[in-house]
Amino acid sequence: MKIALMDSGIGLLAAAAAVRRLRPDADLLLSSDPDGMPWGPRTPEDLTGRALAVARAAAAHRPDALIVACNTATVHALPALRAALEPAVPVVGTVPAIKPAAAKGGKVAIWATPATTGSPYQRGLIRDFAEGAEVTEVPCPGLADAVEHADPRAIDRAVAAAAALTPPDVRALVLGCTHYELVEERIVEALAPHRRPGLPPVDFHGSAEAVAAQALRRVGAGPAPGAAPTGTLSVLLSGRPGPLPAAALDYPAGRLLAADQTASH
Repeated sequence: MKIALMDSGIGLLAAAAAVRRLRPDADLLLSSDPDGMPWGPRTPEDLTGRALAVARAAAAHRPDALIVACNTATVHALPALRAALEPAVPVVGTVPAIKPAAAKGGKVAIWATPATTGSPYQRGLIRDFAEGAEVTEVPCPGLADAVEHADPRAIDRAVAAAAALTPPDVRALVLGCTHYELVEERIVEALAPHRRPGLPPVDFHGSAEAVAAQALRRVGAGPAPGAAPTGTLSVLLSGRPGPLPAAALDYPAGRLLAADQTASH
């Protein structure tokens, strides 16, 4: 079984690591776009073109499924990607986990890129899935870029700014960009000084586990975390075979996958 994942950069690491934990025997193919990143500032048409190129590079390796491990690409390019690749390659998008976060009501915050925050797409998800919850949209300028470049000072600045905009009594936090899942521990630390005393820890909701499980369902496979760790890792950088980017090794998910690539070679 081969599962491909795509993103502009290393935001796909969290979902790739989730697939690896569920299926140690699956081969993984990571297809990113260092030549064209970041995708966020691009027009929808331009972004769709870049995403199609990255997806087609992955599809040439005949994966059983492709995970679009990028919220922005899912918003703008998912219909085009499915039209180009399905039914030969099932395509799984990444949607912010607003529905499970809002299920218990109370106050929910959604951290997302400035382009996504307040967008018709995100507002539609809130309208459709957040009934009964009080939702605060929190823009996180610079955070995805800081994570992409593994810049600890820039990460801390961006996280601190977003934490200051987050209600002190928020019950759940939705991570609306795949890059953010790589720095969840830093987000926990930054929120702590702003929390109202006596409240339980914030309930975090990322997308990595859900999209990994959905990809396995689309290929008719179930989780097998005890399977032999025979899965390999391949990397495409704007269509060219290459190594994991050095910045990936700054995160536990990247280090987990790096061991696979070493074994592959």
